[in-house]
Amino acid sequence: MDVLTDLLHRARARTALVRQLIQRPPWSVAYEEAPALTVLTALGGPAWLRLGDGEPRRLDAGDIALVAAPAYTIADDPGTPTQITIRGNHKYLPGGEPVTEQWFLAPRTYGDGRPDATVVLRAAYELHGEVSDRLLALLPDLAVVPAGPRTNATLSLLAAEVSRDEPGQDAVLNRLLDLVLVQALRAWCAGSPTPPAWYRALGDPAIGAALGLLHAEPARRWTVAGLAAEVGLSRAAFAARFTALVGEPPLTYLTGWRLTLAADLLRDNEKSVRQIANAVGYADAFAFSVAFKRGRGISPSLWRAEVAG
Repeated sequence: MDVLTDLLHRARARTALVRQLIQRPPWSVAYEEAPALTVLTALGGPAWLRLGDGEPRRLDAGDIALVAAPAYTIADDPGTPTQITIRGNHKYLPGGEPVTEQWFLAPRTYGDGRPDATVVLRAAYELHGEVSDRLLALLPDLAVVPAGPRTNATLSLLAAEVSRDEPGQDAVLNRLLDLVLVQALRAWCAGSPTPPAWYRALGDPAIGAALGLLHAEPARRWTVAGLAAEVGLSRAAFAARFTALVGEPPLTYLTGWRLTLAADLLRDNEKSVRQIANAVGYADAFAFSVAFKRGRGISPSLWRAEVAG
């Protein structure tokens, strides 16, 4: 399992919410209290995206925007006043009145449905816990991935499926959304001038394999020599290459990953500190508590009581 796959798998706490807007200009929709990560794309025409009071960013047809901000507006033109505000699952007109059912066209679809309308697809991901912070650290508040043949094919299939209401529809949509998200994240990281160090390291066969081992078996009693042997390098060569590519030594990376997993386990279940310590690779609760307090500045028990609570 590679690092990006592991982060996506662990960060997804629930099904993504997908909606489409089919609206003839002028139109403008403001989203407040948005989830941690939103994927937006405009089909059949350009759109403009603005985070808060920031400068608007044009989205051409097929561009994918990854939004990691709590408030944003998408419109046909930067000067179009907000017509609908969406807060959570509720939609409001400018005067605060709820939106009537006439605005809803089909399952997961709203707007006026005119033939010359712009289609905007939106998928909102409720990410979860400390692992999601690592995933979101990949991105700025707004990352735009230009349209391309690979993403266009997936978006076309998603657009064809989103308004249907057939058996298994949620399963189909979630797999398509996973594909769109992975393609967009991969394209963004590959094109970014400053991708995460571990992402660059995935391109190295030996270090990429070592990262995969650490994520696949975080509780295993790894040593630098053991990792080096697994990927076919000498201990010294492996340690030097790992540190140069990832930005920290192998066991330092492993400790950080173990503490991330432990923080989410403390938040999400009622296992004892000793059980969680064993689950992430510590022989006893004392050693785990020392490491956790060094890394988080708080003991595991206090983390569970104050942060998770």
